[in-house]
Amino acid sequence: MSAPEPPDSHTQVCRIASDLAGRRLDLALAALLPQFSRGRLQQWIDDGQVLLDGAPCRRRDKVWGGEEVRVRLQVPARRECPAQPIALNIVFEDEDLLVLDKPAGLVVHPAAGHPDGTLQNALLHYMPALDGVPRSGLVHRLDKDTSGLLVVAKNLEAHKSLVEQLRERRVHREYRALVWGVLTGGGRIDAPIGRHPRERTRMAVVPGGREAITHYRVAERFAAQTLLAVRLETGRTHQIRVHLAQVRHPLVGDATYGGRPRPPRGGLSPRLVEALGGFPRQALQAIALGLEHPRHGASLRWEIPLAEDLLALLQVLRQETSGGMD
Repeated sequence: MSAPEPPDSHTQVCRIASDLAGRRLDLALAALLPQFSRGRLQQWIDDGQVLLDGAPCRRRDKVWGGEEVRVRLQVPARRECPAQPIALNIVFEDEDLLVLDKPAGLVVHPAAGHPDGTLQNALLHYMPALDGVPRSGLVHRLDKDTSGLLVVAKNLEAHKSLVEQLRERRVHREYRALVWGVLTGGGRIDAPIGRHPRERTRMAVVPGGREAITHYRVAERFAAQTLLAVRLETGRTHQIRVHLAQVRHPLVGDATYGGRPRPPRGGLSPRLVEALGGFPRQALQAIALGLEHPRHGASLRWEIPLAEDLLALLQVLRQETSGGMD
């Protein structure tokens, strides 16, 4: 009698087709189960989670057609990340996807200084089955103090699809960013990003860094600031913050990359000084997200309103620019 399978796994049974005769097992499985990456299938074979005609097997074993393959679909549990009851702002949900509006101040993954109380902890409480999906289904991230849209894969098939879409740059990610300085037009920033050579907690534009491309256009101008619509072509750590600082238009409120802001020669009104100085985070929000549904391929898009704190700051700037303040 076989041992019962873990509750966070299930078994898929298939038979090797005759046109796959002579191939290695891992290659044949990749053709039979295209919803899973070849690397994941190889790992399952190595971990003993694949049986060929009821027997353990190796990835290089040849198949000849007609063999039964049993694959136990299981990802190692992430028990070091406990489930915690943290509220989620759900924008969309179906059997494959969960789209969330992450508030500023919430860390996405546990890390040094943030062992718990993260979005990942919240997801595991909301849906314990996410313990069987890599990183609890999170395929991209936002900085702690950046608010906005994130997509979560609810199963392995959706995870594979979303990772591929991100790698192939088919996911549309648009942000609103309030920066220092007045820009006259949009542009494209193509500058490689890597670890800062001296300050290891920061990123920087460095020779030999990973390719990073950011597109931006002007959404609204103020006396000494500009609201930008920013689109990511790649998704490097701190990419928008690093790129905008590189072109000397850092984000308002960015203590890490912002440097010392330079107000206009005429100075700022006391009310605006208070609004800008009291803004508690970088003025950046992931406002729109578009992707292909991993199951049926339909194009999906979500857009959310500006966060209340960012909207309030913009209203003060608009009053200042229009001369409507006392």
